[in-house]
Amino acid sequence: MAKVAIVMGSDSDLKVMAESAKILKSFGVEYEMIVASAHRTPYKALEYAQTAEEKGIEVIIAGAGAAAHLAGVLAAVTVLPVIGVPINATALAGVDALYAMVQMPSGIPVATVAINGAKNAGILAAQILAVKDGELRQKLHAYKEKMAKEVEEKSLRVQNAVIE
Repeated sequence: MAKVAIVMGSDSDLKVMAESAKILKSFGVEYEMIVASAHRTPYKALEYAQTAEEKGIEVIIAGAGAAAHLAGVLAAVTVLPVIGVPINATALAGVDALYAMVQMPSGIPVATVAINGAKNAGILAAQILAVKDGELRQKLHAYKEKMAKEVEEKSLRVQNAVIE
């Protein structure tokens, strides 16, 4: 059963949102992906968020560009944590989407990652799930240790680099 829902406003967002799916898959977290637009299919988006909890979803990741109301619309009708991914889809380079997500009214929180930051959204979703899943928590610890090791290896390469 999927624990994380990845919802995107358009299929054109898939390239960015696939990063959430990839990182969740690497941690063994089940997910499902759908397209539901806050503006073009608002009833579908609302119904999806309203029934997500009963389907076993525990975290929702919502990616959208431009006016980017999707994450807020979903958050308005569920108590599940919603993570917003602002997508660079307009001449404003995703800043419009970022502002739409971080400026939510009091009482309707949307955790928001960087523009096109779907990988971090997946990691954050895994961290939320890991609060009650020790095995997943261990995978996250290993992931962070691997990142630290990679940085140390890069540091050694830099220290040993010959600059001409």
